[in-house]
Amino acid sequence: MKLLLDTNILLDVLTEREPFYDISAIIWHKCACKEFSGCISSLSFANMVYNMRKKLTPESIEILAVRMSDIFEFVDLNRLDIIQASKMRWENFEDALQGVAAERIKADYIITRNIKDFDNSNVRALSPEDFLNLKL
Repeated sequence: MKLLLDTNILLDVLTEREPFYDISAIIWHKCACKEFSGCISSLSFANMVYNMRKKLTPESIEILAVRMSDIFEFVDLNRLDIIQASKMRWENFEDALQGVAAERIKADYIITRNIKDFDNSNVRALSPEDFLNLKL
C-alpha cells in the first residue's frame, strides 16, 4: 500500500510535537519497516526544513535527507503538477500540489492531520488514527 505523508506528519515526528508524536511515529515506523510504501513530496521536505530552520545546520539537512530517503520515496514535482494544481483553485496551493502528487504516484491514501484541506482530492486523505483503524 502506497501512502503520501503530508508535511505535518513528518514534523510531528521530527519535532516530537505533542500530542501527535506517538501516532505519527507509528506511521513513520511502518514505512521504515516497509509494511507500507511511504512517500513524501519534495515540497514537504523543503517545507519541513524551512519550519525547522533554527534547529538545522547544512550538515544536518544533508544527514536528514539521506536518512529519510532510506525510508521514504521522494516524489518530485514537475511542471504539469504545478499547472494542474493551479487549475484546481484550492484555497491552499501547497495542499493542491500534494493532492496532485498523490494522484500521479497512485497513492492509496494521503496521511495528514488536515483532512478538510483535501476534501476535493482524488486520493482519500486520512488522519494517522483513522488510517491505522482501517481494516486492511
